[in-house]
Amino acid sequence: MDLLVTLLLACTFMANLANAGNFYKDFDLTWGDGRAKILNNGALLTLSLDKTSGSGFQSKNEYLFGKIDMQLKLVPGNSAGTVTAYYLSSQGATHDEIDFEFLGNLSGQPYTLHTNVFTQGKGNREQQFHLWFDPTKDFHTYSILWNPRHVIFMVDGTPIRDFKNQEAKGVAFPKNQPMRIYSSLWDAEDWATRGGLIKTDWTKAPFMASYRNFNADACVWSSAGKSSCTANSKPSSSAWFNQELDSSSQERLRWVQKNYMIYNYCTDFKRFSQGLPPECSLP
Repeated sequence: MDLLVTLLLACTFMANLANAGNFYKDFDLTWGDGRAKILNNGALLTLSLDKTSGSGFQSKNEYLFGKIDMQLKLVPGNSAGTVTAYYLSSQGATHDEIDFEFLGNLSGQPYTLHTNVFTQGKGNREQQFHLWFDPTKDFHTYSILWNPRHVIFMVDGTPIRDFKNQEAKGVAFPKNQPMRIYSSLWDAEDWATRGGLIKTDWTKAPFMASYRNFNADACVWSSAGKSSCTANSKPSSSAWFNQELDSSSQERLRWVQKNYMIYNYCTDFKRFSQGLPPECSLP
C-alpha cells in the first residue's frame, strides 16, 4: 500500500477523537415521516430511503464561520441512484452554500464525492473525487473549515479542496450569510450514477446512512443577528479562524487532487467555452 495512503488512514483514528455532540441537542429531524432516527441517547443518527421517501435533518443553530466535523458511514452495497448530501447553506435566491454530496454506485464500484461552493446564489464550482478507502465499511470524518479567508474541505483531516477568498480579484466569497447544516438521503437516479444510466434498485431498499460524533467549533449566529464570536468571546479553539494550509497539508492536498480527483470545473473548457471562471486562473 502507498505509504501516504497508510498515513492518511492512520489519521482516521485521530479524527475519531473529536468531541461528540448530541443529536437531540444539535439537530431537528425535518422530513421523512419517521425515516430519520436519533438513537443511542443522541449519539447516533440514521437516515433511510425507500421508494416512497428519503429523509433529512438540519441544525438548530446557524453559523457564520467555523470548523464543522461529522462522521458518516455511507449506504453499503448497491447504492446506485442514491445521494447522501451533507452541507452548509443559507436561504434565498442569493444564498451561500458549501456542499459535500456522496453519489452512490453499483456494488464494488467507488462512491463519487461531489463538492461545490455557492456564493450569492451562483454555484458551478464542482470538484469530484474518489476516496482512498471504502466509505461504507466504517465511519469517516468529513469536515468543513470555513473562515474569512478559506473554505477547506477535509476527509479524516486530509484536505481535498481549498476555496480561497479572492474577493480582491472579483470572485465572491461566502462571508456574510449565516448558514445551517443540512443533511439528507434521497433518490437521484435520473443523474447520480453515470449520469442517470444506472437506476436505483429498489429491491435493496431501505438504504441507510449513519452519522455520529458531530462537532462544531464555530461562531453561532443568534436570532438577534449577533455572533457568539466577539472580541471578548472566542470559539473554544480559535486557531481555525485564521487557519490555512501549511506546507505539509498542501502536499497532501496535491497528492489527493493528483490521484483521486475525477472532475475539476477549472479544467472543463468544453463546459466553459467562453472562458473559465476567474478563480481558475488565480493561485
